[in-house]
Parts: sequence; structure tokens; C-alpha cells
Amino acid sequence: MFMEKAVELKSAEELATMRRAGAVVADILVLLSKTIVPGMTTGDIDRIAREELKKRGAKPAFLNYHGFPAVICLSVNHEVVHGIPSPKRVLKDGDILGVDFGCVIDRFYGDSAVTVPVGTVSPEAQRLIRVTRESLEKGIAAVKAGARIGDIGAAVSAHAEAAGYGVVREFVGHGIGRALHEEPPVPNYGKPGTGPRLKAGMTIAIEPMVNLGTAAVETLADGWTAVTKDRKLSAHFEHTVAVTETGAEVLTRPTGA
Repeated sequence: MFMEKAVELKSAEELATMRRAGAVVADILVLLSKTIVPGMTTGDIDRIAREELKKRGAKPAFLNYHGFPAVICLSVNHEVVHGIPSPKRVLKDGDILGVDFGCVIDRFYGDSAVTVPVGTVSPEAQRLIRVTRESLEKGIAAVKAGARIGDIGAAVSAHAEAAGYGVVREFVGHGIGRALHEEPPVPNYGKPGTGPRLKAGMTIAIEPMVNLGTAAVETLADGWTAVTKDRKLSAHFEHTVAVTETGAEVLTRPTGA
């Protein structure tokens, strides 16, 4: 059972370090989003991410985390999350690619995700990406000291489900800071006014995973890659967020976005 006392509130100095980590994650995700084109392999993208981390003096958050073999999760089309990059996986025009990425700077983590169209994608895929991004923003808008975790999930699911989509239940957002995953869990569903109360200084990752069809998912034989059971498209967006007295400070928002 979750206990609020398990949540670590961050000091001003710790938040400053998390801003640095968040800025690196945001910058690299912007670079990758501009780089991804048909004909690339997901292995190419992992290599670029490794090089960019090294340039910035940051450490990968995902590499060897519970045995994950890459610095970035790359999930294609009906893959929901935790896709493993491969030099054999070639991206095609019309694919959509979930790009989930994190780093560590001075022992503090940043974590963010975007879903990127590869070349020209269908209107159906464009709408799914847009609504999932909007669902994340709805969740962020529910964040402020005194609100509750359920307020975030309710805001996310209301927007996505109103569009006719399935909101994944098996994977949720999380606290973040000195560890990639801390308390509290941050589901993408819930009831307003329920769950742990948000406090200024909390840092959480909100990450809706939204399916074109049903919410049902399953994990492939590699032990990592989660896919939609109906094999319809899925999109994923994520930001690392600090709770303030008046709202949310998004630590992984790209400059100028």
C-alpha cells in the first residue's frame, strides 16, 4: 500500500539539478524527433542518443535498468512501451514511433517521451498522437499542491476516452528524483479527489499511453516490449513535473515550447 510519508520532497537545490537533467532529456528528444526519417533503424536512434548523452556529460537512465539493453525505448506502431532498439528494425514511411528517454545528472533523473510520425502518417495516426499529447497536458493542468493523484488520472482518461481511445492500465506514471521510479504511482485513470495528496516539492512523471483500440496490452517474448492486444496503434507522451503551490513546473519541456 502507498504511504505518503514514502514520498521525498525535493529541495530548491535538488530541483535545480532536476531541471538540468530535464533540459538534457528535452534537448535530445527534440534532436531525435527532427532526425527520425524512413529508412533509419531503431538501432541508429539508440546510437545517436548515446552520443548525445556523452556530449552533454550525462548518464543514461535506462541502460541496464533491470537489464534493459539500450539507452532509449523505441516502440513502433502497435508497440506501447519498452521497445528494444535494433539495427535490424527499419522504420517505414507511415510508422509512428514512441520515443521514451531519460538521463541522470549528479544522481538525479529526468524522464520524458514523445510519439513521432515517421514520414507521412495517416490522419488516424495524426489524431491519436494529438489526443495523447493533449491528454498529457490535461493531466499536467490538474497538478498543484493540495490536489490528488486521482485528479491527474481522471483528467488524462476523460480526454482520451472522450475521443474513443483506450487508456492503458498496466503501465503508469511514477515519482522520480534520486531514482527513476519513486513513490507515488501516477495512474492515467482515476477519480477526482481520490488518492495521495500532492505537495509542493514532489516530482512526478506523468505518461499517458493511449491506444487506438482497446486498452488491453500484452508483453512479447523478449520480456520487455508491450504491445496492444488488438495490434492497433498506440501513442505515448511523458513529462517530468515538479509540484508547486500554484501548479506544475514541467522540467522536461523543450525551450520555447
